[in-house]
Amino acid sequence: MLVGYMRVSSESDRQSTDLQRDALLAAGVDIRHLFEDRASGAKDDRSGLTNALDFVRPGDVLVVWKLDRLGRSLSHLLSIINTLKEKQVAFRSLTEGMDTTTPSGELLFHVFGALAQYERALIKERVLAGLTAARKRGRIGGRPPAIMGEKLEAIIAALNSGMSKAAVCRNFGVKRTTLIETLARIGWPSSNPNP
Repeated sequence: MLVGYMRVSSESDRQSTDLQRDALLAAGVDIRHLFEDRASGAKDDRSGLTNALDFVRPGDVLVVWKLDRLGRSLSHLLSIINTLKEKQVAFRSLTEGMDTTTPSGELLFHVFGALAQYERALIKERVLAGLTAARKRGRIGGRPPAIMGEKLEAIIAALNSGMSKAAVCRNFGVKRTTLIETLARIGWPSSNPNP
């Protein structure tokens, strides 16, 4: 059985699924087996897609008008297609001519998978190179310290003079977790007798 999925990016009346609907019906999808979403592809909560994935059974084919109607990114698209494969459901995209029921469609799917893996490796490589370059310039990643400069010096002086951490938090307007993390970062002695 052919099961169709359609999506437009907006809930407004300006966008219509008519073009997709016509193409899916012409491809042989029964109108009773059409599922639709009116939401951005970036949204994870697409009830039409969820219902379509719940509806399909082994031997069925999920059909879309175009690949970008199904997944928000190449990796997301591959994840959905892998879910279909696990359920023994084939996939067909009308515009791109991708059909996992054919050897060439299966090959194209594997090429997409290799491209997605290559893309992830490139991103990881660029991130690591950027972090290395930043470290060479003396910068480290992460959030900037919440307490620094004169405020930090005043807090250390108050703690060293016997003020409790709770009193420091109240007087300087800092959260206890922020204070603890800052003291750990600067190596303030944890053996200090102040509670």
